[in-house]
Amino acid sequence: MPDATPFWGPDFDALAAEDPEIAEVILGELERLRSGLQLIASENFTSPAVLAALGSTLSNKYAEGYPGRRYYGGCAVVDDAEQIGIERAKALFGADHANLQPHSGASANIAAYGAFMKPGETVLAMSLPHGGHLTHGTKVSFSGKWFNAVHYGVDARTEDIDYDQVRDLAREHRPRMIICGGSAIPRLIDFTAFRAIADEVGAILMVDAAHFIGLVAGGAIPSPVPHADVVTFTTHKVLRGPRGGMILCKGEHAAAIDKAVFPMMQGGPLMHAVAAKAVALRECASPEYQQYAREVIANARALTQGLIDQGMRAVTGGTDTHLALLDLQGLGVTGTDAEARCDAAGIVLNKNAIPNDPRPASVASGIRVGTPAVTTQGMGIAQMATIAELIGTAVRDEDGTAGPEVRAAVTALVTEFPAYPRG
Repeated sequence: MPDATPFWGPDFDALAAEDPEIAEVILGELERLRSGLQLIASENFTSPAVLAALGSTLSNKYAEGYPGRRYYGGCAVVDDAEQIGIERAKALFGADHANLQPHSGASANIAAYGAFMKPGETVLAMSLPHGGHLTHGTKVSFSGKWFNAVHYGVDARTEDIDYDQVRDLAREHRPRMIICGGSAIPRLIDFTAFRAIADEVGAILMVDAAHFIGLVAGGAIPSPVPHADVVTFTTHKVLRGPRGGMILCKGEHAAAIDKAVFPMMQGGPLMHAVAAKAVALRECASPEYQQYAREVIANARALTQGLIDQGMRAVTGGTDTHLALLDLQGLGVTGTDAEARCDAAGIVLNKNAIPNDPRPASVASGIRVGTPAVTTQGMGIAQMATIAELIGTAVRDEDGTAGPEVRAAVTALVTEFPAYPRG
């Protein structure tokens, strides 16, 4: 078996003895992370401290309700964990109220809908093909089935959010809630403009900050918190915490949000995950993390420019955040083929639709790349130039002949900058 050190130790030995099949799966995933370049924009490497909290005895405790208001006895200890996390979130983001219980970003979004909207009411959000998210009113999601979704998109020239269209649609449809944020938006969002539009039509402003909240935590980009009624996000992307969700809101909405999370949307919280979120929030308040957030953006810009030099067109012309969206039509390669060719060479990224994509999303004309994980590994601008060249070679490698050479270069990089270094 591959070496599991340094972060499991005797506990992993016990698992390996009890269930070698699952132990082998876990070690296989560890080896996959260590042996390739992880460029999925929504993925990162949590710290050993976060993993320790996730694997703790807090997993055993049922704790429906909130600190001091539980429906089960024996919650004094887990109350401390949750309250510590709440206070850390409020301090880090300057928020009136924080709820750490959502199991995921989608769960956090369900709660936001539940707090402010009734079935059939109108929500205005960014369309999925232009960079939005499934939970922003797509027909296959609860959000599109239960609510009347109206979608805005990007300007045809700039490929950035069309704020004039947002305002016109808001005036026409008078939505109960307006959502900004998404899964493939490389540029900063003008929260002041969205706040003004929401105020004009009397709408709740929700910011889905799942992708960029870690950059906010690091002080690297402007915060949506002063402008939004509610901010939802995941904790496992740039934020570098456990998989899960979180909600911040203005004090006047605290009771509505808490009731929408429990009992409306879910039952008992995952207290081990809540504690792990608290650990991540403490890490985010450190000077080291602040520097990390700035480096994520610098690396994303360098990687994007390198890919432009490889003949790919960057949607919006570049990036202000941790991710970039590249149009491959000029190379005559589909997103599906690019993803597969890179994966075969040890480079993990994802196919992604581009605005007004002529291909279906299952094929796509673009790829999405992100720099959170490689930045966590300590890679910098020089390595981004190398990675861009490797991606360019892999994407063009129609017959697979360049695969071994790219794989060897990837191995050299991850050996120099390992994920979860061995002890």
